[in-house]
Amino acid sequence: MKDEDDTGNWLRPQDSTEGSEEASTTIDAQAADGNPEIARYVQQIEALRQSIDNVDTAIVSLLAERFKYTSRVGVLKAHAGFEPADYQREHAQIQRLHRIAEDAGLDTDIAEMYREFVVTETKKRHRRIAQAGGDPGVLDVFA
Repeated sequence: MKDEDDTGNWLRPQDSTEGSEEASTTIDAQAADGNPEIARYVQQIEALRQSIDNVDTAIVSLLAERFKYTSRVGVLKAHAGFEPADYQREHAQIQRLHRIAEDAGLDTDIAEMYREFVVTETKKRHRRIAQAGGDPGVLDVFA
């Protein structure tokens, strides 16, 4: 399953589960129609989802900020002639994020997936900056 179609548009949930046997329930006021106990569950779910949405907003904003910093690092690496990869830094990051995940009560595999995503994306962006002669204008996040 991929998160974008061939045109780069994000897929809707029903599109991303084509051929899947995954069941789905729309959770809204109609789901609780006439049942006070279910209505309480729906209300609690909606409140929790608002908190989740707030966290998602913060995460995306922090990722944007992170990539602004890594873009600046990419410019400096390009000007200095350094390679995009720094395996010593990556090793230290693995250990640091593993500790942070454990302290936060997060599955360390999730922290590793996050690290893998940002490191892979950062290296791609650093390569693009280097190929552009150190011009960060090739990226959409440089401010």
